[in-house]
Amino acid sequence: MTSTTSLTSTLSEAGPTTLTLDERIAGALVGAAVGDALGGPVEGRSPEQIVARHGGRINGVVGPWDGENWRTARPIAPYHKGDGHVTDDTLMTHALVRVYGEVRDHLDAYAVAGHLVPELISHPRWIPELEAEALPLQRIFLAEKWIVARLHYGHVDPREAGNGNIVNCGAAMYMAPVGLVNAAHPEAAYAEALDVAGAHQSSYGREAAGVFAAAVAAACAPGATPATVVDTCLSLAKDGTRSAIEAVCEAAAGHDDFESALAPLRAAVAPFDTVGPDYRAPSLGARRPSRLHAIEELPIALGMLLVADGDYRRAVLGSVNYGRDCDSIATMSGAVAGALHGTRAIPADWVSTVAEASRLDLHAPARTLADVAREVFVRDTARRRAHESAFAALVGAP
Repeated sequence: MTSTTSLTSTLSEAGPTTLTLDERIAGALVGAAVGDALGGPVEGRSPEQIVARHGGRINGVVGPWDGENWRTARPIAPYHKGDGHVTDDTLMTHALVRVYGEVRDHLDAYAVAGHLVPELISHPRWIPELEAEALPLQRIFLAEKWIVARLHYGHVDPREAGNGNIVNCGAAMYMAPVGLVNAAHPEAAYAEALDVAGAHQSSYGREAAGVFAAAVAAACAPGATPATVVDTCLSLAKDGTRSAIEAVCEAAAGHDDFESALAPLRAAVAPFDTVGPDYRAPSLGARRPSRLHAIEELPIALGMLLVADGDYRRAVLGSVNYGRDCDSIATMSGAVAGALHGTRAIPADWVSTVAEASRLDLHAPARTLADVAREVFVRDTARRRAHESAFAALVGAP
């Protein structure tokens, strides 16, 4: 892996790009949704189990793990994962896009209380895995239901509501919109995501949300590469999250295909991952706050991005075949690879299959967010100019 460098100096050598803001935002959001749908049916399984079940590695959309018994095989999660259905990762991402569409400005923890929570409990949506229209609250995981319980019913200070929740990737998985609104400004994306995620998560779960948003923002910069994205993440990440990303990306540097990288990447992240070797039977210390640990999903997503040299298809398939929480891993790698290369890099048959199966217009959220990003930039510029004028007056500058 390349040593940490400044994003600015690296990009100045990379040359111009033809991708527009709209193309990068569409690539990130469509790429995240498609990765989510591909990973959903094998979530929680090991690479070996995936091969045994499917007769080899997954190369596209597959059906439910339990076939026609998907409704009853796991009573705690009676969801139709597979056949191109997106999961809660995409439902939460699109919900956050709708919040941006309402606020038309930067978000914070109070926006989660005032806009995201009502979105989850007041507006029925088509839920692909339930094959029915329902409130998003009825699909999201317990770690996401937490924000409704704490903010709507408990009236907790939004900036502190994430304290006490299990520490997992729940906040990070839907932070791509924060990175896109702050496109090419990863430091701002990191800070905004930390604020937003404070209503949902604490510790390394919140940190991962900030770093993932920064990764997406960095991927939008002209001339960005997988290496510049990782360098940016390392420059911002703290504690165990930084150490985990560094360890996984160093391991990824020795591989150019995901098959050979699966075991080394898992070995690299294992010391930082609290869940343990059996994903469906977490260790006693799992998902507790710590400055030494990290979620597994983000480092692996970045590692797969490096292994694939930014290629969308290879990065997502590596993430999917890794198993464990692979829908979230593929959501993250898909978002970053999509931001780097736009929708043209995403297999068209995957996009059409997921859109049709999930009954979603995968491009509509991107159009909304691109408009918002432009409006926010205009506001940011005006705010910056006002600050410059006030500061100049303070120091007596002409």
